[in-house]
Amino acid sequence: MASTVLATTAISLASLISVFVSATAKSSASSALVYGNQTSLASSVKLFAISLCFILAFLCHIQAIRYYAHVSFLVTTPPAVIDSTGDLVSVKYVARSLNRGSFFWSLGLRAFYVSFTLFLWIFGPLPMFLSCIILCSLLYFLDTTTEHTRDLHKSFWPVDKEEGEDIV
Repeated sequence: MASTVLATTAISLASLISVFVSATAKSSASSALVYGNQTSLASSVKLFAISLCFILAFLCHIQAIRYYAHVSFLVTTPPAVIDSTGDLVSVKYVARSLNRGSFFWSLGLRAFYVSFTLFLWIFGPLPMFLSCIILCSLLYFLDTTTEHTRDLHKSFWPVDKEEGEDIV
């Protein structure tokens, strides 16, 4: 559901940007230090970069929808086939498909995050730079874990001692 909404939003915003580019006239000159390069070519490059981010977000969310739809059908598959290692093939395949869907969903969200930074580029290099610093800090916080969060997750998912050693 979320991927559908985000894919629709991405393609809508990319379309709006293309309409905006075709309809705008040359803007008035402003301070180059605050607003950066305001030439027609620079504005077109900035808007094209934002459009590319939205199109990438759209494609990633479409792939996430595709994998999630496959998983919804594959979940009902009986785990009948056992491979040479003794694992159930259908369970591994469903898990791999779910992980791929989650991967594309994550990439689509990151494309939205980057598009916000590129949007601030329209207002100049300083807002873009500050947004890059904040975005990098935020993504570092979201992508890393601490001992406290690992302990918290372990308390919710009790595992055997043999399995727990493999996780750490």
